[in-house]
Amino acid sequence: MKLNCTQWLRNKQGHMLLKLVVAILFMGLAFRLVFFRSTRLPPVLEEIPLTEKTELAEPPLPVQVQENEDQAPREENVEEKCDLFTGDWIPNPSGPIYTNQSCSLIESHQNCMNNGRPDTGYLYWRWNPRDCEIPPFDPERFLETMRHKTWAVIGDSISRNHVQSLLCMLSMVEQPVQVYHDEEYRSKRWHFPSYNLTISVIWSPFLVEAAIFEDFNGVSTSEVELYLDKFDKKWTDSYQNFDYIIFSSGEWYLKSAIYHENNTIVGCHYCPKRNLTQLGFVFAYHKALQYVFNFIATSNHKGHIFFRTSTPDHFENGEWFSGGTCPKTTPVKEGEIELKDLNRILRDVELEEFEKAAVEASRNGVKLKLLDLTLLSLLRPDGHPGPYREFHPFAGDKNATVQNDCLHWCLPGPIDSWNDVIMEIVVNG
Repeated sequence: MKLNCTQWLRNKQGHMLLKLVVAILFMGLAFRLVFFRSTRLPPVLEEIPLTEKTELAEPPLPVQVQENEDQAPREENVEEKCDLFTGDWIPNPSGPIYTNQSCSLIESHQNCMNNGRPDTGYLYWRWNPRDCEIPPFDPERFLETMRHKTWAVIGDSISRNHVQSLLCMLSMVEQPVQVYHDEEYRSKRWHFPSYNLTISVIWSPFLVEAAIFEDFNGVSTSEVELYLDKFDKKWTDSYQNFDYIIFSSGEWYLKSAIYHENNTIVGCHYCPKRNLTQLGFVFAYHKALQYVFNFIATSNHKGHIFFRTSTPDHFENGEWFSGGTCPKTTPVKEGEIELKDLNRILRDVELEEFEKAAVEASRNGVKLKLLDLTLLSLLRPDGHPGPYREFHPFAGDKNATVQNDCLHWCLPGPIDSWNDVIMEIVVNG
């Protein structure tokens, strides 16, 4: 029994020694594996050349993060993208802010209600750009913003029509004082004393020098003598004195004219009784606008200058001299009416020459902008005086043959919305 115990003890000690040896072997193997793996590069990096390892070890370049104000467009930048000149006429139940009774500055040919126009629906519409809302004209805010400023609207009788509209709207706050007129009362100037604001209209239908032989009703006794390389000094002499200028031309270039350059007659437009080269009005309009735009773009003028595109007439079944009328009493939608060929040609010339001038003006720091009011005006065939350019034309004979005016605009009328657009650009923009 003693022998068996001794033998059992020896066997147990042998097993323990064996376990100890095995444990030491495992620990050595583990240590070796850990040490071995910790002193080697990862397999992928071992296969990469040293130069590439260095590049990977460098931190990435910092990302240039824009300031918050540049990450999202400013509100005014969004507004600038709005096309103020593409839209629709929508009902305006409140109507115009003035009447022909409240404003004494309306010339008789545009005073449609006083002249007996029977319908009034044309007064209750407003222009609505499709991409944004523009508020109605605010005469008090306009006057405050334009304190100590000078305005000039340069062009033909449409420009005079426009100035009357602007003055009537501003007169709801203060009555302007007329301080100047030329001999024919075509160029005038008004002053708003409380705001020291001056607004002028300068009659210069061609913008270049011209000798015109026609009466107030447009009846000519001879062709216009047009000097394509000479400025009309009525506006260039005072050009630098104005803070804001709107100039325009167009329809007058359709008249019969003799063209002069370098003090020499070079041709004409529609002069069958003259032995002259027929150059056409497109030639003359290009030449004149190039000359005028070059003057403006290189003038170093510090104010704001706008070129207004020519506005279309709406004569139907003839022209002003051949029985044409404009009988519509409501606006039309885009696509329901097209520009006449002559109006389209004038507009194409204007856009082409303006685009070239705008590049040069921007390069020279001159603020030249386009007032593209053609479409806005095209959609309002109902806004003209028609036969009511004269006082009660049918009072004596309801079937009387009367000359119609389908070019100028009734006051109040659609032309008032031109000022809504202008205010949005110069005051709210």
